[in-house]
Amino acid sequence: MPIEVRDPVHGTISLSDGETAIVDSPEFQRLRSIKQLGFADVSFPGATHTRFLHSLGVCHMAGNVFDHLFRSFAFSKASARTRFRQAFRLAAMLHDIGHGPLSHTTEEVMPPLRELSVAAYKNHPRGRDASIRATHEDYTIKYLTDSPLTAILTKNFPDLSPIHIACLVDKTLPCPDDFFMEQGLDFRPILSQLVSGELDVDRMDYLERDSYFTGTNYGKFDRDWMIANMKYFEVEGKLFLGLNRRALYTFDDFLISRHHIHLMVYFHHKCIIYEEMLNRYLTSPDCTFQLPANINEYTKYHDSKLYENLAASSNEWAQRISLRRPYRMAIELHNTAESARPERIKNTLEADGIHTIWASSKVRLSKYHSGNPEDRAYPIYVMDQYDHWDKPAPIDETTEIFQKYEEARVIDRLYVAPEKLAAAQKILADKRL
Repeated sequence: MPIEVRDPVHGTISLSDGETAIVDSPEFQRLRSIKQLGFADVSFPGATHTRFLHSLGVCHMAGNVFDHLFRSFAFSKASARTRFRQAFRLAAMLHDIGHGPLSHTTEEVMPPLRELSVAAYKNHPRGRDASIRATHEDYTIKYLTDSPLTAILTKNFPDLSPIHIACLVDKTLPCPDDFFMEQGLDFRPILSQLVSGELDVDRMDYLERDSYFTGTNYGKFDRDWMIANMKYFEVEGKLFLGLNRRALYTFDDFLISRHHIHLMVYFHHKCIIYEEMLNRYLTSPDCTFQLPANINEYTKYHDSKLYENLAASSNEWAQRISLRRPYRMAIELHNTAESARPERIKNTLEADGIHTIWASSKVRLSKYHSGNPEDRAYPIYVMDQYDHWDKPAPIDETTEIFQKYEEARVIDRLYVAPEKLAAAQKILADKRL
């Protein structure tokens, strides 16, 4: 039976019978118990929203974006449009299905990738490297292609295969057939871009959602205008994402909003110290928390299981997290490049017997700065609907935002035990560090 969900960000979200079956699965229900922003609720008490709600929001966004983008595209038959739209919505809904407890930090205790036995990686570079540790993306592909969830997908969506969904989540997976071809055009590039790219439905949802639940203005942008100006653009038989030139300033604002929410929310000094302490526990010899390779066992792991482990451990870092006794920030430094000053301060404090945690948070405006050829292989094209002499061009050649924000923003922080904070601050003042 189809359902409707009331979402504080998007309003009513409608799900089909098949999508409802996915939502009701233990694998998807697990996401109710994984917070979207990890330790962010330490600083922003409202930030207790989950991967579950975010995933529903991304699915909803996918449907809206698809309907706008291809509203005038002449598909050869209605079933072609239906299968693309459904595969896209499912990829959006399930893109986070493999996340571990408290999201990214617990990847430290994921097993070697080979233990997951991901059949989809048989002829893939990741499957040939025995030294790789699994990531949440690997668990996502495992869930999609070789788990009880796979059978639910196959039963409810006979017109597509789970591997097609996986191909939209992971751009590097080889597609086994011509599923994404329609009238000689390859739809996979644009749909993959919209699942994970510079301007994707994941970011469109989490920026607005995280802003709402943290009670901040960072992350807000004109979503409706952005979607209204999205287009498709053909290059050598492949469809890529396009954007009307008149929405270029909205795109700039979108990137800057994401940049600022990283600096002001995701990199909040309290969130960072809890992540650092958790990392120290997970990499300690006496850590007893490990994530299983068996996908059915993995489904039982969520935030509560990790917190139970922390509470039962005698490890100093586990206890500091469990009892909310974090190290305190002694100094915070903002730069656009790496600096020798934090290490100099750290060495000075530790020479005086004060143990420190040095955390360096680094963010760049865009993936275009990463140097990774894969990030540039899926360009967004800027198109001018009023000037037909203006040839569409990749967006990084059209706006100056990438050049203006080319430098990374680095926030270095030094933390000390609460009982050592006053002594550390005196040393910093006396020695003018």
